[in-house]
Amino acid sequence: MGDRKNEGLARLLTESRWTYRQFALAVNRLGTETGTPVKYDESSVHHWLGGTLPRKAVRPLILEALSRKLARPVTHAEAGLPAPEGGPSTPGDTVEGLVDLGRLDMDPSRRGVLGAGLFSVALTIPGWQDVVGRAEAVRSGRAARIGWPEVDMVVAMTERVSELDDQFGGRHARPMAAAFAVNTVAAYLRADAPEDVRKGMLSAASDLCYLTGYMAVDEGHHGLAQRYYVKALELAGQAGDHLTYCTTLRGMSVQAVDLGFGPRASRLADAAAAASPQAGPRMRAFLTGQQAHAAARSGHRTEALRFIGEAEVAMEKAESQEKAFGSYDPSSLQYHVSQVRYELGDVRGSIKSMQEADALRYSVYRRARVRQQCYLAERQLEIGHLEAACETWHRVLDDYPLVQSQRCDERVGIMRSSLRPYLKNPKARELYDRAMAARHPVAV
Repeated sequence: MGDRKNEGLARLLTESRWTYRQFALAVNRLGTETGTPVKYDESSVHHWLGGTLPRKAVRPLILEALSRKLARPVTHAEAGLPAPEGGPSTPGDTVEGLVDLGRLDMDPSRRGVLGAGLFSVALTIPGWQDVVGRAEAVRSGRAARIGWPEVDMVVAMTERVSELDDQFGGRHARPMAAAFAVNTVAAYLRADAPEDVRKGMLSAASDLCYLTGYMAVDEGHHGLAQRYYVKALELAGQAGDHLTYCTTLRGMSVQAVDLGFGPRASRLADAAAAASPQAGPRMRAFLTGQQAHAAARSGHRTEALRFIGEAEVAMEKAESQEKAFGSYDPSSLQYHVSQVRYELGDVRGSIKSMQEADALRYSVYRRARVRQQCYLAERQLEIGHLEAACETWHRVLDDYPLVQSQRCDERVGIMRSSLRPYLKNPKARELYDRAMAARHPVAV
């Protein structure tokens, strides 16, 4: 390609209406997002258009930048780039795909090369009808026959990992989950089993993939998380498990809204709600609370208020009728109320709701407590309540040393930078010094 102009990339750049400089800056931003900073400029774009082939590690950044700008998938071929070699496979064999994905996650040295941290707005989400009825792909009969004890063991292991994640963050728990998926669950999925057991194992594997994707989000590995989520959708469809399928779509919406992609988050949240058959009141609250947050992030005030009202009504019914659905309880709902209020400009109302969420939260959810109290303190400072913010941040630092989470690290970093203008205040200075001493070692 060195002696031929890249006409495909030129067409895409024309369609985007970007200048060379704007294109280079978009690629640079994505490099920072993935933890592999790059510094390109107009001359770099000129060379690419002239036929110089970008480095392999940069090509996914180029495609994602164009996909985000054009709001549609952009392929290697369309951009005049060679197809990738050695990337994570997405074969029809669900088990092989799960093994590839788990091995990728077990080997940190490969993540940067494969762009595992890059969130893709152009990711294709398989619909329920696309993933249901393909379970024969995972049956090979090469392992011993399994029964319900093996299913129960996978469910129990997933629950234990989830408990570790809630208390300590996913930094150490996620590699454990990936190794378990590769070394144990994959073999069970290939085993002979009665039909009900086989579907039970598919469902258990789907839930494990969803949890592992959620933990990848916690560490900022957003592309990796999306791959786990898609695998969870595929397994849930093969199991006929609507609950995990809808829960995963909702998790993908949470990821998108936290990254600032409001419209994408709304589409995913709406898809989760639409795919949930005969949902009970707690499940409805679980789904509509996220719809409300996504709608508010997108600036759709009327829809956000309608959804949050529906979530509140559903939660009232759930509290009188049902046991808790996972971790979605009145505390979780108040968190959503707080986020909706904040997105719609009611900072004081969001503070009140976040305080209510904190009062209702079970103590085992330490990681959530750290993140949400950080939000609370940031908003207290936003309205000028410095001392109240300092008190809240001190509570954060009580828990923070016990939590290994990139998202928590980021919020504590915001704490430090927010306090710098107030260092002449004794309470702010005391908190700042404590925050500076609370740094976690760099993750490897």
